[in-house]
Amino acid sequence: MIRVLFFAGLREQLGCAEMEVAAAGASTLAELRESLSARGDRWRRALANPNIQMAVNRSVAAADCALASGDEVALFPPVTGG
Repeated sequence: MIRVLFFAGLREQLGCAEMEVAAAGASTLAELRESLSARGDRWRRALANPNIQMAVNRSVAAADCALASGDEVALFPPVTGG
């Protein structure tokens, strides 16, 4: 299983702070994101932003990062400030 954590606005949009998904269903971050987006319109809209930051095991990672059972994935919306 892969533990997926959602932070800030993503957590609010999805109504979900974390979930576990089968590792067999997603071998990369990109595949995981596609799989989550397929859960419905709300998920598709929330995950559509190309600037969402992703981390695997607390290290920022690219979409082609390989995933394995036991990994922890975190998704963060883009941050603005000023």
